Amino acid sequence: MPTPRVEIHYCTQCRWLLRAGWMAQELLTTFSDKLGEVALIPQTGGIFAVYVDGDLVYDRKAEGRFPEMKEIKQLVRNKVAPEMGLGHSDTAVKSKEQQDASSECVECNSGSAVPEA
Repeated sequence: MPTPRVEIHYCTQCRWLLRAGWMAQELLTTFSDKLGEVALIPQTGGIFAVYVDGDLVYDRKAEGRFPEMKEIKQLVRNKVAPEMGLGHSDTAVKSKEQQDASSECVECNSGSAVPEA
């Protein structure tokens, strides 16, 4: 059975490479023997989306916010190793109202917040 591929699509205009890279590092550390590949896919237009084997598991635009790392770990785990425990990352995720309002990008005309450096 081939090992799973995770793709993190991120917006280069919004300068979200560091966020995507950090997320890739966290996934590779958590799922070191479960993942075959984590790919960073540069795009434009305010995208920040995560796919597992071609299936969309998280889309920033659809959710209206960036995901918490534990949320992404839970979504990836559910696809690649549902039996795996995540320790403290298995706790509840904050509601949308509790999320940071910095998930929009001026350069992509998708909001008014300052893009991440």
